[in-house]
Amino acid sequence: MNQRWRVIALWLLPIGMVLLLTWQVLGTVPSNRTDVSDLTNDTNRTETTIAPRNTAVARMSYGRFMDYIKAGRVTAVDIYDGGRNAVVEAVDPDLDNRVQRMRVDLPGLAPELINTLKEEGISFDVHQPRKSTPAVGILGNLLFPIILIGGLILLARRSNSMPGGPGQAMQFGKTKARFAMEAETGVKFDDVAGVTEAKQDLQEVVTFLKQPERFTSVGAQIPKGVLLVGPPGTGKTLLAKAIAGEAGVPFFSLSGSEFVEMFVGVGASRVRDLFKRAKENSPCLIFIDEIDAVGRQRGAGIGGGNDEREQTLNQLLTEMDGFEGNSGIIIIAATNRPDVLDSALMRPGRFDRQVSVDPPDIKGRLSILKVHSRNKKLEDSLSLESIARRTPGFTGADLANLLNEAAILTARRRKDSITLSEIDDAVDRIIAGMEGQPLTDGRSKRLIAYHEVGHALIGTLVKAHDPVQKVTLIPRGQAKGLTWFSPDDEQTLVSRSQLKARIMGALGGRAAEDVIFGREEVTTGAGGDIQQVASMARQMVTRFGMSELGPISLEGDSQEVFLGRDLMTRSDISDAISKQIDEQVREMVKACYIETISIVKKNREAMDTLVELLIEKETMDGEEFSNVLSKYTSIPDKERSISLMNN
Repeated sequence: MNQRWRVIALWLLPIGMVLLLTWQVLGTVPSNRTDVSDLTNDTNRTETTIAPRNTAVARMSYGRFMDYIKAGRVTAVDIYDGGRNAVVEAVDPDLDNRVQRMRVDLPGLAPELINTLKEEGISFDVHQPRKSTPAVGILGNLLFPIILIGGLILLARRSNSMPGGPGQAMQFGKTKARFAMEAETGVKFDDVAGVTEAKQDLQEVVTFLKQPERFTSVGAQIPKGVLLVGPPGTGKTLLAKAIAGEAGVPFFSLSGSEFVEMFVGVGASRVRDLFKRAKENSPCLIFIDEIDAVGRQRGAGIGGGNDEREQTLNQLLTEMDGFEGNSGIIIIAATNRPDVLDSALMRPGRFDRQVSVDPPDIKGRLSILKVHSRNKKLEDSLSLESIARRTPGFTGADLANLLNEAAILTARRRKDSITLSEIDDAVDRIIAGMEGQPLTDGRSKRLIAYHEVGHALIGTLVKAHDPVQKVTLIPRGQAKGLTWFSPDDEQTLVSRSQLKARIMGALGGRAAEDVIFGREEVTTGAGGDIQQVASMARQMVTRFGMSELGPISLEGDSQEVFLGRDLMTRSDISDAISKQIDEQVREMVKACYIETISIVKKNREAMDTLVELLIEKETMDGEEFSNVLSKYTSIPDKERSISLMNN
């Protein structure tokens, strides 16, 4: 509240100073009263109070005013504003000689006009504004400098509290870390699900802080740093909050970007100040989020390194493991780019442990869903396990977003609880984007239907391929139609036959267009599929050794070389090997495409039936698709639970 009043005063004072300055310059105060004073002693009119000039109902020119005086039609004149205008009472012959009040703009209070009025015997008064009293003048003279000095003092104090202000010159190198003597983050290990292995490693960190004697008694040393590594959304920051909430020790939290400024040396000064405060409050925790902002490899930048960032990193390395020990201080850092971190930062003695925070498996997803569904109203028949099976590859953030999107759809549809329909729509939206308007063009809709049925047909009939989960013609994002496949959630190794099956599945849409409409009528809809095919085939040849070139790695060590203004890529692979790689990739894709074309031609009748059903329903699930296809051909047995194929 005090800060709010300070801000209000900061804005009111300049306004008050401007008003007072205006008052001082003008030297007068307007008044609603008018004092009547006679300039001479021989006027024949008694003192009266005349209405303000703006009550005049008409205007009169100065020449006409003089004519009225000579004609004896003017009965009274009231002069205002130092003789610049007047209100005249005159007999108007155009209104049956009635007396009318009219306003006249005068050239000035000339003696000739006064003499003329006297000669004609016309009653006149000169009205002047009331002058300010001496007391008011003295008060104004005193108030203005007092308020001015007070405002300057308040502005100076305000600027001292702002970053970069005059009073902050000595504070610029201080750390910006948020500090909590007892970190009440509201998060415990029980609130973090799906990362069981990571929690086990971090539980020891909490024990180090709470009961260090258990480890020091047998000669164990407290780790100096723990690096949390994992993709975005897996819960690295949440784990750090849980550690702080469990440990109950002083907690410093900041981002890696908060060290770096445009001035060289500021970041290093902030690192020194951070560790100084940490030593004063040890044992304690320091959490640095997105440490790659300051911990990148030194000397790897284009055109040279960043002096400020490198000095900051050097100071951080020294503080973590230099001549002076930091007993009782544990640093927890998080990043999703461990490949760019400096090797000196990763060595034992600085970050002693690297904890991988990977996307959860089906059990982890189930536990995460239980945490995020605590405040959600789910239909009794909706099983969290079924949601977990439908969401392989989802991170904790994705699952939280999934339930939130489902809740939004439930409220939009005016339902009382979340059903499987909202979950399905939420999954589709997260994976493929917002739902668009259904297609109405018959030709385009049929072409897209054949394209998507081609994907699903190959995915169903090729045994090594993942099962079909759903086929739809409803556009989402940039895709006009979509085919979902449900990969095996526990699959960590992929065989050569599975990779070839995925290549054939991706080529199924183009093969269907080629067989049904002819080579001259194929469309650009398979552009994304072909890029995916090229990437998988090249990795099979160069990375996995699954080609005729043999089980050798042919990726090469490529380097980006900065030459003047050009960025060039240099590879250790010779031109002859590169040519053979291209030939192997082309032959592999060609063989898969020929086999895909053969399967599509053999099942032309089934494809026509499936296309008609898909056009009618716009969406078919995998089970319905398989049931229809089984009437025309045998389907291999395979069980798997979402990858995406679009046109």
